[in-house]
Amino acid sequence: MTAKKRVGVLISGRGSNMMALIEAARHANYPAEIVCVVSNRPEAEGLKRAAAMGIATKIVDHKTYASREDFETALDDYLRSQRLDFLALAGFMRVLSVEFIAKWRDRAINIHPSLLPAYRGLHTHERVLADGVKAHGCTVHLVRAELDNGPIIAQTRVPVLPGDDAETLAARVLIEEHRLYPQALALLASGRIRIDGDQVKTSS
Repeated sequence: MTAKKRVGVLISGRGSNMMALIEAARHANYPAEIVCVVSNRPEAEGLKRAAAMGIATKIVDHKTYASREDFETALDDYLRSQRLDFLALAGFMRVLSVEFIAKWRDRAINIHPSLLPAYRGLHTHERVLADGVKAHGCTVHLVRAELDNGPIIAQTRVPVLPGDDAETLAARVLIEEHRLYPQALALLASGRIRIDGDQVKTSS
């Protein structure tokens, strides 16, 4: 059996998408293993949840470093010490520098709660409702220097229902995030997708 790809997860909060990845990776036929979870916030609930699942955890608190460069150097040093193949951002609330992203090009992925390229950035559910659109969803994409603008690996759509508010819509999207993120990581880890510049090509 081919060795599982080694994946690290970056979080800043509760880590619900992180847990979806950990749960998926527990299956014998899943092509990746979650080897570490790193948070820039010591109080992140996801650290306790990961530790309870037997996953190594690490705090790299951005507030304790004199500069973003120092923080990212410490973060990168730890990630490389774990011999990672891929990096999954799961609610990681720090904008990473061009230099950091270049080091992990085509190996770092993120999940975003909208149908990119629509609604990049924050408050996607509120903005979707304000615009009156009928479909919303989530996207897994490769991380690039421009925020929420990397090549798309996978997307899922959900309907915007009459009477929805931001909370009900977010809950419906989150259910799909928990399904989509493990599927997208599996595509990447199994080699079923190839990255050609800024295009993702899927093989059968």
